[in-house]
Amino acid sequence: MAALAEPVLIAALDIGSSKVSAIIASVDGEGRPTVLGTGQRESRGVKRGYITDMGLSEFAVREAVELAERMSGRTVEEVLASYGAGGLVSDVANVEVELGGHAIEQADIDELMRNASAAIERTSQEVLHAHPALYTIDRAQGVHQPIGLFANRLGVDIHVIAADTSPLRNIDTVIRSAHLGVRAIIASPIAAGLACLNDEERELGVALVELGADVTNVSVHLGGMLVGLRSIPLGAHDITNDIACAFAVQRRDAERLKCFYGSAMTSPRDNHEMIEANQIAAEPGAEPIKITRAQLMMVIRQRIEELTGEIATALKELGFTGPVGRQVVLTGGGAELKNIADYMQGVLGRAVRVGRPKQLTGLPDAHSGPAFSTLVGLALLAASESGDIRGIDTPSISKKAAGGVMSRLVSVLRKGY
Repeated sequence: MAALAEPVLIAALDIGSSKVSAIIASVDGEGRPTVLGTGQRESRGVKRGYITDMGLSEFAVREAVELAERMSGRTVEEVLASYGAGGLVSDVANVEVELGGHAIEQADIDELMRNASAAIERTSQEVLHAHPALYTIDRAQGVHQPIGLFANRLGVDIHVIAADTSPLRNIDTVIRSAHLGVRAIIASPIAAGLACLNDEERELGVALVELGADVTNVSVHLGGMLVGLRSIPLGAHDITNDIACAFAVQRRDAERLKCFYGSAMTSPRDNHEMIEANQIAAEPGAEPIKITRAQLMMVIRQRIEELTGEIATALKELGFTGPVGRQVVLTGGGAELKNIADYMQGVLGRAVRVGRPKQLTGLPDAHSGPAFSTLVGLALLAASESGDIRGIDTPSISKKAAGGVMSRLVSVLRKGY
């Protein structure tokens, strides 16, 4: 009997504006990942999803990965990384080839994909994803499997996601400065969609709204693929900053007020509930100020109303104006604000739910909330073939024992650092 294949080790890294998180997992022969270790550190040197300080960002990446390595007892050399800043663009390229009426063979599909690879090139941007969607035969659309069908012309729609080159290079440089290889950089909406959406939603039509710390990404999925996206330079940190400014408290205290007392929906009881907070310039031992929950809610609602208006505009621009049954899924750390799904459902006039990532074996409860959707999606993507026509498949990650300082040093020397 043939020996069972050794599990493959994979690693993923999500560099966000509020946190840097890493995950290490093993993948069995059936493509099922088992989480071995996770790590998280406060993100520094990142603003609106862009790297603004190389040194601080590198330190956060290094610490998050080392925590995951320590927990898993493994050392990784490559990671699949996320990119969720503004500047992501989505486009669909159509490519066709002549067949002459014969039955479609695999060689025809290969030729079509070679032509598609040339058609997706961008001059001023870097292509992150190029996924074949539906095929067309003699302009008949909606073909999932064309092999064996007779046709004069064979075409395919390639969904392309691209981003500006400089921000991607900064992420790549930060990770490599931490002595890690970069297998691929994945657009955050792709990873989060894989973690939070089921196949039927993606087929019928659904909008995924990632409420990040500094950036909100709105992506529309239809026919099983991502068909459009918009980035809004607003997020959960803006609510925290509004609270800090309104009541002159430190950001960490403002975050606590938002998490423990904040909500997107008001209540008549808010006027009677008192909350204590320490002001920034208060003398040692001074009495904390007292505010009503209604005052806190007023500050939160102003920013939520602005953000929801921007989301509604983005959905309209993306053509998400069909039947009311098309639902919106909220994910990201901002989706943990109390009652935010109920509020947006009333404003957007659509069914809205909070999307939590699919459960992975061994995933800690602390990493199972919507704030970790992108990280879980990266792990799922790393555990399976991506389907990208440029050949981005499962990363080859080193499977070595923990304490691999020497192995990483050797790797650094080989790469010429």
